[in-house]
Amino acid sequence: MNDFLQFLQSQSGKLVEQTLTHVHLTLLSVALAILAGVPLGILIARKQKLAGMILGFAGILQTIPSIALLGFLIPLLGIGPKPAIFALFLYALLPIIRNTYTGIRGVDATVREAAVAMGMTHGQVLFKAEMPLAMPVILAGIRTAAVINVGVATLAAYIAAGGLGEFIFGGIALNNTNMILAGAIPAALLAILFDFLLSRAQKLSMRHFRWAGAAAVIVFALSAITPAAKGKLLAGFTPEFMGREDGWLGLKRIYHLRIPTVVINDAVMYQALHEEKLDVVSGYSTDGRIRAYNLIILDDDQHIFPPYYAAPVVRKDALERFPELGPALDLLAGRINDSVMTSLNYRVDFLHESPATVASDFLGKQGLLKPQRHGKKGVVRMGSKIFTEQYILCEMYKLLVEGNTELSISSKTGLGGTKICFDALTNDQIDFYPEYTGTGLLVILQQPLTENLRNKDSAYNFVRDQFEQQYGLQWMQPIGFNNAYALMMREAAADQLGIRSITSLTRYLNTQKN
Repeated sequence: MNDFLQFLQSQSGKLVEQTLTHVHLTLLSVALAILAGVPLGILIARKQKLAGMILGFAGILQTIPSIALLGFLIPLLGIGPKPAIFALFLYALLPIIRNTYTGIRGVDATVREAAVAMGMTHGQVLFKAEMPLAMPVILAGIRTAAVINVGVATLAAYIAAGGLGEFIFGGIALNNTNMILAGAIPAALLAILFDFLLSRAQKLSMRHFRWAGAAAVIVFALSAITPAAKGKLLAGFTPEFMGREDGWLGLKRIYHLRIPTVVINDAVMYQALHEEKLDVVSGYSTDGRIRAYNLIILDDDQHIFPPYYAAPVVRKDALERFPELGPALDLLAGRINDSVMTSLNYRVDFLHESPATVASDFLGKQGLLKPQRHGKKGVVRMGSKIFTEQYILCEMYKLLVEGNTELSISSKTGLGGTKICFDALTNDQIDFYPEYTGTGLLVILQQPLTENLRNKDSAYNFVRDQFEQQYGLQWMQPIGFNNAYALMMREAAADQLGIRSITSLTRYLNTQKN
């Protein structure tokens, strides 16, 4: 508990900033949904032939996975708050439209007849008779929309829109429970607060709603003001990179790098760089999109990035139960260098070949592809993180294990970041997954990066020994490639600015300030 409180104190400034950003995303998206949803609900209450079509369309929008929707919106709206607010607006529409429709249709017909008999116009019937009676139901829909959007808004961190999701995703990637809680608890409290305030609003009279409406207009106007990023260059870093010593923390401390940054998920980061929405990103040195998008890796001339050699990490009890598993996994040891892995990733990322096809082709050329035995001796549970390289490696291991042993593989791919994979391994949910020495060293073991541990063999030997001693896990032989962190730019932009190293990037930024 003390550690958590200390973390909150150390991150109080950023926590307040991201909470306000989260509130901004939620309020603005719900306000837009009210402006569109309430009139639509009134329309279909009057013209019921349209009800099925409009409610059905709003329902379909609710079923679209939020990550997919955000990714689809980036080419149209770029990165940042705009696509996040638009996506949240779409998700808020259904409960508001449906409850407005239900509330208006639920007004007793005799009330309408009495209002008309008194000489009221259609507008007066709506605003003086139907809306006051329907308001509790409408507000119930707005309450639902607000609570939904508080939760979905955490995903805005994937596309550089900020919010409390930065803490949650960063904590998952960095194996930091305090960071996860720092994002999750305020998000839950915001949902409770919005629900409480709107529940109180349900008891207001229409006269009070005029004042509430005026306040809402002011909030809407203030929420629409989003600060623009300062500076000529903008960097996009993943949540994990932002919190690592071999990432943004090290760049500030060793290189004294000062560049405006946004937090963005690596799944959309390269596309944003390619479309010139970003100028610098934190990439991975074997990523296929380096080649696809004509990017260059800036030279790490002060050596803050440690070696990230890939190897399977396996539960020792799995190796004891299945002695043939270890030799099958080690068949890939030393087979893939940096350029080969980059090429394999390129085929999947840019040429859109399946990881299974790429893995099978590679093993065939290496003389390692054998017919699958479909063995009945046992099932080995294999996991992976969510990115292309891990999918390719897992397909290779599946083919190697099932072609060289009487074992079968149960794949649990796409488990998320380091914390999820490692916890699944230590909690006996999976038997092995591909990991990287730098991640094992700095994220899991949380070992300070000494000069000795910058050597690839020393780093591997250290994590191998510590994993065995502390967790009873076995690192198999390294595959051969080094997928280290790297800063990247578009090659044309780097050439134009004369930037080839991180030091020269720092120098360029300093000249722009002077």
